[in-house]
Amino acid sequence: MATKTRILQILTLISISLPLAKSIHFDHPAVFNFGDSNSDTGNLVSAGIETLLSPNGQIYFKNPSGRYSDGRLIVDFLMNAMELPFLNAYLDSVGLPSFKTGCNFAAAGSNILPATATSICPFSFGIQVNQFLRFKARVLELLAKGKNFSKYLPTEDFFSKGLYMFDIGQNDLAGAFYSKTLDQILASIPTILAEFETGLKKLYDQGGRNFWIHNTGPLGCLTQNVAKFGTDPSKLDERGCVSSHNEAAKLFNLQLHALAKKLQGQYADANVVYVDIFSIKYELISNYSRYGFEQPIMACCGYGGPPLNYDSQITCGQTKTLNGTSVTAKGCSDSTDYVSWDGIHYTEAANQFVSSKILTGKYSDPPFSDKMPFLLKLKF
Repeated sequence: MATKTRILQILTLISISLPLAKSIHFDHPAVFNFGDSNSDTGNLVSAGIETLLSPNGQIYFKNPSGRYSDGRLIVDFLMNAMELPFLNAYLDSVGLPSFKTGCNFAAAGSNILPATATSICPFSFGIQVNQFLRFKARVLELLAKGKNFSKYLPTEDFFSKGLYMFDIGQNDLAGAFYSKTLDQILASIPTILAEFETGLKKLYDQGGRNFWIHNTGPLGCLTQNVAKFGTDPSKLDERGCVSSHNEAAKLFNLQLHALAKKLQGQYADANVVYVDIFSIKYELISNYSRYGFEQPIMACCGYGGPPLNYDSQITCGQTKTLNGTSVTAKGCSDSTDYVSWDGIHYTEAANQFVSSKILTGKYSDPPFSDKMPFLLKLKF
């Protein structure tokens, strides 16, 4: 606690300024986001497919907010950096949601590949792109009527000037390990990325010109995967992560980076930025104590206690009868000590760390941007 207290005392405002690379910038009037639970701000919950219980959302929103975390996600911090309000979920129809500065199509459990009968979520990447096409068509239809919709909807030029963000692919890989060998998963990566390229091309054809692509994180370091696939210590790396899962993530990212480079050359009038989320997250897990964390893998909100505090039969906030006993998956006393929130997703503190690293521009290809006016509270 003494170390943590000292670290918290040196929270500071840091201004980040980097040289310009190409014409990349981080100043957009709107954001259109596509992804899975890493950036879902309420779609799966609004669809009625899943319910999030307290203590989800406890840190910032004080109640469950449709986000799989104790607080804000990376996308929320990036919206803050652009001085834009948080993105409303596309399916969120209650409370007069405003889509003036963009829309979030990400849904927890989503894959890049089309959903199947056994998929957790029906909103695959292709469906999310189709939802965007419907969204844009409907927006332009309403604006053409001349009524005062501009207060709640993006103007037509926002679709070309806006930032199209992507954080998806984790579930295609992680889910496959339950039924496929590592070699089969590695062989499937080109097919997964071909589907991703098809969706991105549709967005380009619709006028999108600014693309921001997150690679996938170290899947082998997620508590859920360590609990399921890491019971044999020989399967773990020196950080306690499942080696096979991280190998798949690395190859996926290598090919995703190659695709981003291809698109950078193919779409000369567009900005395509590839962001190395894997390196940021693995750095955090490898050197967690340096950044003020105490638990790199054990879940904050879960059941079972150390070393993982994770049981796949019960999710954060649930109360269930297991082995004849009523148990509850409770939150820990201080989630800022933890990287993992619920065994699958990151805490707000970890998301803030990742966001701060993203905004240095050092993890992007090409790097960005000129005189970035970001002031962030960072945790070291």
